[in-house]
Amino acid sequence: MGILWFILIFISLTGNGDAQGPDSCHHEGGLCRVGNCVSGEYLARYCFEPIILCCKSLTPTIAKS
Repeated sequence: MGILWFILIFISLTGNGDAQGPDSCHHEGGLCRVGNCVSGEYLARYCFEPIILCCKSLTPTIAKS
């Protein structure tokens, strides 16, 4: 019975809302975080709604050549 709940939770997380997954979050300079974004970051969207957030830095990072 426990495995059934796990499968149901997994299906609901992957098929919910406008979550686009970790690849698109990383591609746009964000990080996937569980729970809350850390200080200095904001919620851009969800990696897996509603638990795993795509957080981006408030200040843009400067790439050095």
